[in-house]
Amino acid sequence: MKLNRRDLLLALSVAAYAGTGLDSKKRIERTLAGKDVDRPPFSAWHHFHLETQPPEVFAKATIEFHQQTGADLVKVMSDFPYPKSAGGLDRLQVEPNPFPAQLRALELIRDGIGSDNFFVETIFNPWSVAEKLSSRAELLNLKANEPQTLVDTLEIIARSEINHARAAIQVGARGIFLAIQNAVPEVLSEDDYAKFSEPFDKLILSSVSSAPLNVLHLHGDHIYWQRFTRGWAASGINYSVAGTKVPISEVRRQTSGLILGGIDENNFPKLTLADLRLQAKTARQEAGNQFLLTPGCSVPDDTSAASVRRLRTTF
Repeated sequence: MKLNRRDLLLALSVAAYAGTGLDSKKRIERTLAGKDVDRPPFSAWHHFHLETQPPEVFAKATIEFHQQTGADLVKVMSDFPYPKSAGGLDRLQVEPNPFPAQLRALELIRDGIGSDNFFVETIFNPWSVAEKLSSRAELLNLKANEPQTLVDTLEIIARSEINHARAAIQVGARGIFLAIQNAVPEVLSEDDYAKFSEPFDKLILSSVSSAPLNVLHLHGDHIYWQRFTRGWAASGINYSVAGTKVPISEVRRQTSGLILGGIDENNFPKLTLADLRLQAKTARQEAGNQFLLTPGCSVPDDTSAASVRRLRTTF
């Protein structure tokens, strides 16, 4: 089989770093810098649904999943709920520590995975938190009839999440994985997202702008992805290639940062190793060196660690 120039250069770079003993930390550092690596780093995640359990149980599940998959990056899930107010949204106050159980879990995860591994902390954006505290219908009603109340609510949640983001970085997280689920026409128009949600999403990331691995998770098949390629305090973008039908090459033309993705999350358990290798190769060729192989979102919750571990062998 004849290799084209790009494949030949990739093969040579892999050969150059084979056997050099890059650990996950160094592999990610080189990837962030756009340097050659022995293989692209990878990660995958799913929900454990342990929010009613002590943080020790959640931390143990996260550590074991990481050890069994051999992933380069630990993307910590965040299922512990934001504290509710007895008086509803209009009685919310800024919380100095909105997720104490999550913070304790981060400490345990940090100690459990060791210093040669990076982890990032998931934060759902203020709109998503407000939906969980009330409902989408209530938020849309506020937008239409009491827009200032909606803005005030989202700012309070954002200020609380800033406190958590900073605490997570202090504990050892290398960045924030900010999940944005409302920048889609099914929830908000692009103008309404820009007006009511984007300022608070940016505020959270800006509060930890020095973190090297802040990631924007763009959730949804119809995401306004072009809004997120510039002007954010994030080094990476994670989105679903399979869901959006937007190739990584198109995103790469608009951003020079880290791209995380390439793997079909919805059909992940059904994908053969050949399927995974084709998706990984295509994504890597389109993204270039600043690429971290991941699904576009959570894989199904019953996905085994052994299934995820196959991603190690895609290159």
